[in-house]
Amino acid sequence: MTFARVALLAAAFVAVAVFSPFSSAGSERVALSVAIDGAIGPASSRQLEEALDAAAKRDASVLILQLDTPGGLVTSMREMIADILASPVPVIGYVAPAGGHAASAGTYILYATHVAAMAPGTNLGAATPVEIGGLPSLPGGEKDDQKDKSDQKSQGGRPAGDAMMAKVTNDAVALIRSLAELRGRNGDWGEKAVREAASLSANAALQEHVIDFVARDTTELLQLADGRTVDVAGKKVVLATKGLPVETLEPGWFIRLLGVVTDPNVAVILMLVGVYGIVFEFTSPGAVAPGVIGTLCLVLGLYALDLLPINYTGLALMLLGLAFLVIEAFNPTVVLGLGGVAAFLFGAAMLLRVEGPGFAMSWAVIGPAAALTLGLALLTGTYVWAARKNPPRVGGEAMRGQPAEILDWQGTEGHVLALGERWRGKADEPIAAGDSVEVTDISDLVLTVRKRDAARNGATQ
Repeated sequence: MTFARVALLAAAFVAVAVFSPFSSAGSERVALSVAIDGAIGPASSRQLEEALDAAAKRDASVLILQLDTPGGLVTSMREMIADILASPVPVIGYVAPAGGHAASAGTYILYATHVAAMAPGTNLGAATPVEIGGLPSLPGGEKDDQKDKSDQKSQGGRPAGDAMMAKVTNDAVALIRSLAELRGRNGDWGEKAVREAASLSANAALQEHVIDFVARDTTELLQLADGRTVDVAGKKVVLATKGLPVETLEPGWFIRLLGVVTDPNVAVILMLVGVYGIVFEFTSPGAVAPGVIGTLCLVLGLYALDLLPINYTGLALMLLGLAFLVIEAFNPTVVLGLGGVAAFLFGAAMLLRVEGPGFAMSWAVIGPAAALTLGLALLTGTYVWAARKNPPRVGGEAMRGQPAEILDWQGTEGHVLALGERWRGKADEPIAAGDSVEVTDISDLVLTVRKRDAARNGATQ
């Protein structure tokens, strides 16, 4: 029994000695880095979500969120903020490289990070909500009279009648103030950035206590962040980041694809290609390729629009306009064509409920697309109308007037050769072998013929 215990203890020591190097190697701490470059949208939200999941699974010390963005969609911004606030891994917001900025939605995201930093030569701010049709009026602008100024002051710098923008602005102010209180940052300047579109350089942001420090690169960033105490998911955590190796997380193919197709202009073009690909497949069965490509493009376009804050009335108008143009192509009326273009353009103008940097309908894209669609419909309609005037080329109608050769004949019936085929024939007049005849009718696979000379005489008399 004693020998067995000794052997068991020895085996345990050997196991610890053998496997301890691997366990220590596996517990090596790293700092992961993810770069959000461009407009904030569904692709950015998905990229940050995957980066936070990777950081949690690898037990990373911190996640560096490098920002260089003009802003974007409010829905995606709020998703990213929620992910940062719920993250079990500290997130360091870093506006970089030099010349970059964290404007609009980027400012809110930077306020939400556990540690906020900027590189020299960067800026942040201009966080005023954007309404469809351009920027809302800002305080201090030119007004018609002093009364308008006092009315707007009571509404936070907005026109007194613009209740919706007042609600949006106040909601944005509440959000940035709550983030400032959570992270101990300057909430007054945050409100100024929302109401007055104020902006700050890196050094000015440090002086205003909007960020924690200015760092030239990620090495200096990790050195300055070392030893700071942050609140991570309700727990106080002391950062130990000095000298950590930095590993950059590159976006996968799906995120890259999502970044392309969620551009509303690309989504609309995909829908156009999809609709006309399917229409071409139905009109020319067996082509296969147009149907496959059209279906893929239509599904991708609808998927992209589902991720964007769209107005379904606008989408319905666009689809109605396409339907009118398809009908116009096969039944030219001009009215349907003009109505289809009008519905398509009105739908495109109404498609997005809100607009942000990088997420706006471009009339340089929509206008030519509508013109091209109308042109294709008119061209197709022209060919269809011309085809209606042409003589029939197949079926019984195509047989009428065709010359035939008498093969054998008895009385009023016999066999004739027409269009290279042997047919039964009959005639209402005497016909003999060798006569030149032509087809006047077809019934139950029997051709009715008459002499061609008689037909000519009847035509000239």
